[in-house]
Amino acid sequence: MLEHCGHARYVWNLAVEQHSYWKPGRESAPGFAEQCRQLTEARAENAWLRAGSVVVQQQALKDFAQAMANVYRGTHRRPKWRRRGRDEGFRIVAVQGDDIRRLSRNVGEVKVPKVGWVRFRVEKTSTGLARRFDVIAVEDLKIAGMTRAGSARNVRQKAGLNRGILAAGWGRLVERLEHKAPGRVVRVSPAFTSQTCNACTHVARESRESQALFRCVACGHQDDADVNTARNIRDLAAGHAVNARGGDRGTGPMKREPQLVLLSA
Repeated sequence: MLEHCGHARYVWNLAVEQHSYWKPGRESAPGFAEQCRQLTEARAENAWLRAGSVVVQQQALKDFAQAMANVYRGTHRRPKWRRRGRDEGFRIVAVQGDDIRRLSRNVGEVKVPKVGWVRFRVEKTSTGLARRFDVIAVEDLKIAGMTRAGSARNVRQKAGLNRGILAAGWGRLVERLEHKAPGRVVRVSPAFTSQTCNACTHVARESRESQALFRCVACGHQDDADVNTARNIRDLAAGHAVNARGGDRGTGPMKREPQLVLLSA
């Protein structure tokens, strides 16, 4: 696990160093695709790096690319060097349903590349949300329809998506929230929430450039696609929000304004 942390930190710091040389007027610093190509070359020449997981190392580069995108949007500062013993951690993605298993009510295991099964405590997400927020907005997703078998052309990809949805337990989480926070869970129709610009409300399928990026074709507003969708859900849910601690939206709450949390797949 510590080797994974070291590899992720090493790759991240190389990316920081590359971008530190960029100045206006110079050739652009390498992007994610070019850095992945360079990583392949580095792994071929460096046994220590090659012994690690390429998934962990590529994810560090992807996280760096996202950090730089946040800088260009003006929402975050430039990413800094990661230090040993302080900035320890790594991320893995595309975990299959068979790679996660529950051992007990509060303990589970996840399969980490080149490590094996690692235990973790199951976070009591629904309890924490119910205690901390007055209104909880969720997309009213039709889980049964989303997890149906795919066509003959994309059956393998669809099967992987289905396992991920079922492993995440989307439907079960909403059911638990409704049980622990009765009357405070607002189901919002997901129709057009991913195609609507939260800045100008223009609806266009073309604005969703990719799974990760939203760029409005009308006003040019750009944002992370999931963040844009979540904000649309928030705005739709706001009209249904009722303060759980007394009062209503017209006269104002007796104690404080309702706090709203959004859950978006």
